[in-house]
Amino acid sequence: MLKNQIRRLLPFVLVPLIVALSSVNAAAAEESVIKQILHGGAMVVFVWICLLATSVIMVTFIIQLAISMQKAKLAPPPLVESLRQLIASGNYQEAWETCNANKNYLANVLKAGLGRIGRGKEAVEGGLAEHGLREATLLRTRNSYLSVIGVVSPMIGLLGTVIGMMGAFAVLGASGMGNPKELAGKISEVLLATASGLFIAIPAFVAYYIFRNMSQASIVHADDIVNTLVTDIPYDELAGMQVGENFAAAGVPQTTRPAADAPAGAAAGAAAASCPVCAGNVTVGQSPCPHCGSVLSW
Repeated sequence: MLKNQIRRLLPFVLVPLIVALSSVNAAAAEESVIKQILHGGAMVVFVWICLLATSVIMVTFIIQLAISMQKAKLAPPPLVESLRQLIASGNYQEAWETCNANKNYLANVLKAGLGRIGRGKEAVEGGLAEHGLREATLLRTRNSYLSVIGVVSPMIGLLGTVIGMMGAFAVLGASGMGNPKELAGKISEVLLATASGLFIAIPAFVAYYIFRNMSQASIVHADDIVNTLVTDIPYDELAGMQVGENFAAAGVPQTTRPAADAPAGAAAGAAAASCPVCAGNVTVGQSPCPHCGSVLSW
C-alpha cells in the first residue's frame, strides 16, 4: 500500500525537478548556477536558500503524509480485531485501556465514546462525533501545510524576480545596450527564480489534493469501524457504569462496590438500597450519596 502511494506521487515530484534541472543547464551554459546565485548578491542568495528549504520541507511532508494517511494507520486491523473481541465479551474497561495505550485515530475516538458508556447511547454517539471531528481536523491540518508551500514558494520566486529585475535595470542604466551579455545574464537570473518557485508550487498543490482525498477516505473508513464496534453495546444494562481512569483507580467496576463501602447505618441493620448514579450501597432516606455525592430523592 505504501509503495503504491509513493509510486503514485513520484511523477509529480520528479518530473518538475527534471524539467527544472534542464532549464538550469540551459540557462547556465557558460556559468554554473552557484556562480550565478553568488553573483546576484546577498538578497539573491537568501531567496535561493528559502527556495531550497521550502523544497526540502515539501518532500518531507509528502513522505510523512504518504505514510500517516493510510487506512491501516488510522485503523490498524490487529487493533480493530482486539477491540471487537473485548467489546463483544463486555470488557469495556480493558477496551478503554487498549485505546489509551494506542495513539491513532481509531483509538482516540473510541476511547472518548467508551468513557461515556454509562450515560447512554446518545452520550456515546456525541462523544464519538466530537472527538472524530477533532482528530480529523488535526489530520487535515498537517496536509494544509502543503497548500501553504504551494502559495508561498511562487511568492519567494517572485521576490527573486524583483531583485533580479532591479539588477538588470541597473546594468541597462549603467551601460545601456552596449553590454547585452551581462543584461541577458541578469534576465536569466530573473527567469530562473520565477521558474524555481513554480516548480516547487506545482507538486505541492498536486500532493495537497491527493492527500486531501486520501485523508477523507481513510477517516470515513475509520468512522465506519468505530460505529460498528459500538452498535451492539447494551447501553440500558450499563446505565451508571464508569469506564476510564476512575474505574482503573478503584480496581473494581463501579457497579459492584463491595459491602465494606456500605454506610454504618446499613451495617447496623437499617434498610439499604443502591445509588441510581454510582450503584453504591446507601441507607434508605440518606442524601447525598456518600460515594458519589449525588443528591437522592426518596
